[in-house]
Amino acid sequence: MTSFLAVDLLLVCVPGADWAYAIAAGLRGRSVVPAVAGLIAGYAVHTAVAVTGLAVLVAGSPRLLTALTVVGAGYLVWLGWGVLRRPATPGAAAGEPAHAPPVRVFLRGAAISGLNPKGLLLYLSVLPQFLVTKGTHLPVAAQTATLGLAHMACCAAVYLTVGVLARAVLTARPAAARAVTRTSGAAMLGIGAFLLAERLATL
Repeated sequence: MTSFLAVDLLLVCVPGADWAYAIAAGLRGRSVVPAVAGLIAGYAVHTAVAVTGLAVLVAGSPRLLTALTVVGAGYLVWLGWGVLRRPATPGAAAGEPAHAPPVRVFLRGAAISGLNPKGLLLYLSVLPQFLVTKGTHLPVAAQTATLGLAHMACCAAVYLTVGVLARAVLTARPAAARAVTRTSGAAMLGIGAFLLAERLATL
């Protein structure tokens, strides 16, 4: 578990789509909890899929894996382009009205993490390496659920911190806030484009 947490924390601390959304939520000047809760909900879906064994089926089906990766990467490109066009400033998150209902904020967060190829790859390639199949009485499904919950806890801690710090540091600096969100948008667009190109090149 300790080894998994160390690797997982490093992955979670790499800026990406989740970071961009947490930052945008912080810049709204309201609670970042609905946004972060939505991000965690997306990973809860990943965890449930992995526990049921569907993740193994996805990993063993190149066409299905390609389809999911393309959808997730395309969503990242769309989000990144939207952030670049309308960078978040203090008081409003990119792509959302200043007073967006918490439910909408939550659902968008769930879509971002649920369709994030980075999360999909974590559950398909990284997490299985830490499962123990010999010398333990704990079923693989229970181990998967435990590691998935640990990942969700890491995400909650990091994204809440990112959102709160964004509000504290960038709220009084509109120019810096726009620069940070443009950088996040460019990162989302770049990551999505790279994943799309890489996956489509294998077809």
